[in-house]
Amino acid sequence: MRAPKSLEDRLRDHKSPAQMLQNAPSGAYVFPIPAQYTNWMEEVRAWRQGAVLMNQSYHMTDLYVRGPDAVKFLSYVGVNSFAGFGRNKAKQLVCVNPDGYVIGDGIIFGLEEDEILYVGRPPLAYWLAYQAEIGDFDVTTEFDIRSLENTARPRKLYRYEVQGPKALDILNAVNEGGPLTTKFFAMGEITVAGCKARTLSHGMGGAAGLELWGPYEEGRRVYDRLLEVGAEHGMLRTGARAYSCAAMESGWIPSPLPAIYTGDAMKGFREWVPADNFLATCSVGGSFQPEDVEAYYLTPWDLDYGRVVKFDHEFIGRAALEKMAPGPHRKKVTLVWDKASVLDIFAGMMGEFPGPKLMELPSGHYAAHPYDQVLVNGELVGLSTYPTYSANERAWISLAMVRDDLAAQGTRLDILWGEKDGGTAKPHVEPHVQMIVHAEVHPWPIHAASRANYRSQK
Repeated sequence: MRAPKSLEDRLRDHKSPAQMLQNAPSGAYVFPIPAQYTNWMEEVRAWRQGAVLMNQSYHMTDLYVRGPDAVKFLSYVGVNSFAGFGRNKAKQLVCVNPDGYVIGDGIIFGLEEDEILYVGRPPLAYWLAYQAEIGDFDVTTEFDIRSLENTARPRKLYRYEVQGPKALDILNAVNEGGPLTTKFFAMGEITVAGCKARTLSHGMGGAAGLELWGPYEEGRRVYDRLLEVGAEHGMLRTGARAYSCAAMESGWIPSPLPAIYTGDAMKGFREWVPADNFLATCSVGGSFQPEDVEAYYLTPWDLDYGRVVKFDHEFIGRAALEKMAPGPHRKKVTLVWDKASVLDIFAGMMGEFPGPKLMELPSGHYAAHPYDQVLVNGELVGLSTYPTYSANERAWISLAMVRDDLAAQGTRLDILWGEKDGGTAKPHVEPHVQMIVHAEVHPWPIHAASRANYRSQK
């Protein structure tokens, strides 16, 4: 049998897209930094209690879009409005397929009027590059592939974050340039150790912080200076284990399964994507195991992106979203898992084999795209994603999308933990039995100060 050359080839070699993804040998998404620098629990607590330094230089894929049509092109692929977008502007880009289902999201940075940088997980970067190649736009694209897939070459940019209540104290202390830009999601500049960097303002734990980036070869000087001054304020570095908790606390579902695996309209893209690409090798896991892969597809409203959908421009999927807009829609919530249910899982892991599915600490992710069933009296009413132990909340939490009438705080729901029939063929899945976990609905982000202050930074 010939080796597959594309994602479409790989799909032909399997019974169905769902079967391929549910049994893919790849595991959870990898953060290629040390697991912890001190201990992951204190590293998590530090972004609410003090300050943390996050090294984001390695795990995301960057794509540069350059040319006079750069903004016009991104407006065509994104559901967002691009009115007023340009140099020193940033936004979360959300893209859907022609049927209105989400392909992915990520952050775009207006570096210049004709140069925009996308930063995020790989799926959307490849969709953007494909659309630039087949579209009638005066743009070029350049990849800077995440380190896991590009081990032989250094990154073009370092990318750090300083977050927490003491973040601005540290950043102001290291800054050798003009005043810092701290308005929410505004771009600015900082000079550290003689190196000029660009910044994006956002926050964690209800406090303002900055993301900063510059040429990779200057990264060590900047990093060392941040560590030197940060030590005076008790700043901790965030390792991979702690980093895996950040999205759940901040209320962001980081990796919805891209809606690309079916449909004639997406066939050209599937033929363009190489067979060894992330999109062709990623895995799905959890108790939600539909035979039809389209059951995994999500709408912008599922992810609370309905608020950014703007029908002020023509874009891929607009007609479909206009039909979807009236609803009904599921609503994104935080689920707080009952302590007794979680203890039952851990108790079962010390009983006879097979027991419940292993819950890794601090994140129970064993596939790139985890989806568990949310139930009421055995009826499927939603999906739960990315179960995580929050050292700040002292509880297991997950982000879920549930039926709108079940989204009120305090609503009691069930989560089915573990895969059916003892588990799929994924090597990361040991034989186990399924268990019901009771949970309670809470808002997102789970932290009240973050909900109140996240978008109100001045």
